[in-house]
Amino acid sequence: MAISFNKRENEKKKQQKKLEKQKRKEVRKGSGKSSFDDMIAYVDENGIITSTPSDMQQKEEIEQDEILISVPKREKEESVIIHRGLVEHFSSSKGYGFIKDLAGMDKYFFHISNAPRDIAEGRTVTFDLEKGTRGMNAVNITYPEED
Repeated sequence: MAISFNKRENEKKKQQKKLEKQKRKEVRKGSGKSSFDDMIAYVDENGIITSTPSDMQQKEEIEQDEILISVPKREKEESVIIHRGLVEHFSSSKGYGFIKDLAGMDKYFFHISNAPRDIAEGRTVTFDLEKGTRGMNAVNITYPEED
């Protein structure tokens, strides 16, 4: 089997590339400094990246027991607004109804689980508002103390 001119040239190129690669490898080994050392970076106490390690003698020791992890205290309590309204519609068979706010023209949905057992249409009630899936809902429904 005869080797063509192109195959011989390709083999020579491969051999030459192997030799060049081996020479580069020997040069890297001979330099004494590995590429890993070049890649190392240090972060000082201020968060600045440097190529030199920080002085460990200047380091301030922190006790683990002194570190406090907690939720910050709430400065102000949210004011709860109690609304007054009139039960405009209530279906005991379906277990829901609507309350019309006396202060405005808004109507709010309520479920029987958030209302007294003897709730009926036409009664004045006090209630809180809570965000529901389709808007604001009346919750914590009670009768005012004057009734």
